[in-house]
Amino acid sequence: MNRKKDSAPTINDVARLSGVSKKTVSRVINRSPLLNQATRERVEAVIADLGYVPNPQARALALRRNFLIGLIHDNPNAQMVLNFQEGVLDAIRETEFALVVRPVDRHSPRLLDDVRNFLERQRLYGVLLLPPISENDALAALCTELGCNYVRMGSAKLDDDAHLVESNDRQAVTHAMAYLAELGHRRVGLVAGPEGFRSARERMLGYHDGVAHHGFDTGQDLIAGGNYTFESGLAAGVRLLDANPRPTAIFASNDEMAAGVLHAARQRGIDVPRDLSIVGFDDTAIAAHIWPPLTTVRWPIVPMARAAAAKLIGPGEEASQPSLFLSDLIRRASSVPPSR
Repeated sequence: MNRKKDSAPTINDVARLSGVSKKTVSRVINRSPLLNQATRERVEAVIADLGYVPNPQARALALRRNFLIGLIHDNPNAQMVLNFQEGVLDAIRETEFALVVRPVDRHSPRLLDDVRNFLERQRLYGVLLLPPISENDALAALCTELGCNYVRMGSAKLDDDAHLVESNDRQAVTHAMAYLAELGHRRVGLVAGPEGFRSARERMLGYHDGVAHHGFDTGQDLIAGGNYTFESGLAAGVRLLDANPRPTAIFASNDEMAAGVLHAARQRGIDVPRDLSIVGFDDTAIAAHIWPPLTTVRWPIVPMARAAAAKLIGPGEEASQPSLFLSDLIRRASSVPPSR
């Protein structure tokens, strides 16, 4: 092997003895799915035989980057952020990468300066941008300027596939409205999401698509605003349930607000689901834990996060990881045919 006995094995040694390139060895170390099993096993066997241990500090110096992934967000839905973290941590498990979470204020006039300082100070390997700041093109341009790879999460097409994971929110809500029509509902209320969120806009468009297609009742008394929190869902539920006639079903743009609508109904002695059906969006833990369990659109946030992280850390992963993730309607006890 022509190596001194007291010298540590290098990635060059592993590549030479395995008969592969250093890039292939790197892919094995980073658990890339692009390799065939025989190559992976051969390289892993050489690594084990040599006792080779990757040196993240040396690699970081060579790349002028730390092995840190940044998660930048300004989102009032804490459960959504936690679910995204779960997917990222699953993707980087057994790798040398670590996650750094950075909350920001999207309304701050210093947003771009704050993010610039964060990226330059941390020397991140790459960043993941959550909605609604992922919808800020200037932020994506800043990452490109600084040479920091990024992936944006969105409810619609925001970027090219290498820099994006997206869901089909509008279509998913249209399907939920079709389900309510199938049950016999014709007067359906909406708890909309916060202004400035593309997800809120896409879900509202899905609601309007369903209303138009199925000939549902229309009117401003059937729409109330919210900001993705339980408290805003409670307030919106009070407003919608004060309408005369009141809706027989309500679609809330996330599960937290749907739970608020449920509490508003209980305060008025309105039985769910006999007198009011409720549908949410996300399929977070709260959807299965409240009573009755909530019919909701399952937003595939964990798989989206896993793919987003894989696009950042794996060479060539951009093409192998999906960009579009489809949501499913999960039918539970909170929605039944109307009683009136």
